[in-house]
Amino acid sequence: MSLPHAILTALLEKPSSGLELTRRFDRSIGYFWSATHQQIYRELGKLEQQGFIRALPGAAPARGQKKQYEVLPAGRAELAQWAAAGQDPKPMRDPLLVRMRAAAVIGTGGLRAELERHLALHRAQLATYSGIESKDFPPGRDGEQDRLRHLVLRGGIELESFWIGWLTEALDALGEEPAEE
Repeated sequence: MSLPHAILTALLEKPSSGLELTRRFDRSIGYFWSATHQQIYRELGKLEQQGFIRALPGAAPARGQKKQYEVLPAGRAELAQWAAAGQDPKPMRDPLLVRMRAAAVIGTGGLRAELERHLALHRAQLATYSGIESKDFPPGRDGEQDRLRHLVLRGGIELESFWIGWLTEALDALGEEPAEE
């Protein structure tokens, strides 16, 4: 996935200003594709230069006013082409897994605390996703767009559940940390 395609997706869902877009990233897309506010504003400029988006007519912003953007037909076509293209799965690259391998060689000092910290972070993220699911996807909300968005969220929930189970298993495998003498 690339940031321009995430921005095109968000703007097709709802035309937005740069500020609104960055806030929406912080609340939704950012859970799966993060970007700084500066990166989002830079991409908006590039997308506008490429003819994929434009500022809404009549939105000639004076100082302090927000410029609202919408996706143009060329942007929709670009997003459709990108969405239909194939892509191989990306290999997992997680420093925690390398730390585990290193601990197997040099000893597990400090590893338990790091695993417990990761476990707490994944539990918190799962709670966030579960809250979003309860709020945004009540029973009976099953239009095609809702089903697809819910599937993305369910992927995040399943991934967090995996990490919680795996980290719990890893902590069990470590056993008790020896008491300091």
